[in-house]
Amino acid sequence: MSTPTHFEPHDAAFASKLNWLRAGVLGANDGIVSVAALVVGVAAVNPTNTAAILIAGVAGVAAGAISMALGEYVSVSSQRDSELALIAKEKRELEEMPEEEFAELVAIYEQKGLSAATAKQVALELTEHDALTAHLEAELNIREEHISNPWHAALSSAIAFLCGAVLPVLAVMLTPNDWRIPATVIAVVIALAITGGVGAYIGGSPMPRSILRVTIGGAAALGVTYVIGALLGTSVG
Repeated sequence: MSTPTHFEPHDAAFASKLNWLRAGVLGANDGIVSVAALVVGVAAVNPTNTAAILIAGVAGVAAGAISMALGEYVSVSSQRDSELALIAKEKRELEEMPEEEFAELVAIYEQKGLSAATAKQVALELTEHDALTAHLEAELNIREEHISNPWHAALSSAIAFLCGAVLPVLAVMLTPNDWRIPATVIAVVIALAITGGVGAYIGGSPMPRSILRVTIGGAAALGVTYVIGALLGTSVG
């Protein structure tokens, strides 16, 4: 008796959820790195100036979250407009030339390896069930119910960024002056290792490589901003 194989979901809705989760991890990662780099750069000038560090951190969180939300909204809106235009075009073609569209659907299934008779039968049954859905899936890999909402995308992106950005702000504000920069670096490296691991797990890629890549990149960003802050602080002072 054969052992049951592990179920691998290939449904479009499941894939869409994975994409959202991956985008959330990346958004949190952006929030961690960008805001941490900002507060470390300011703290490098004067680690005892709590007000300046807090203002820089809060400004970075607000600006980053708004920027991420706007970018995601514009991107998803463009994608949504394109998909809606394709759907409208397909509806029009089904109304104006149903026979040509049916022949096209048959040809698609023949190209996928079905015999002419089987392809015709499959196309016929799918057309009788829901012609528009059949053509959208076969020709364009689109489902009407899975079209992204730009407002949802913008909100999700902003929240993900905020969740990541809060960590470095708390780390730099809740530690003694002498430990502000080291504590922030440690907290950021740990957080990046977690987000890198989660992102790798979701994407099915090797976790150690992803964790190493993310943590090295984040540490490099902190190092660059620290050096810039220190040099500017010295020259201004």
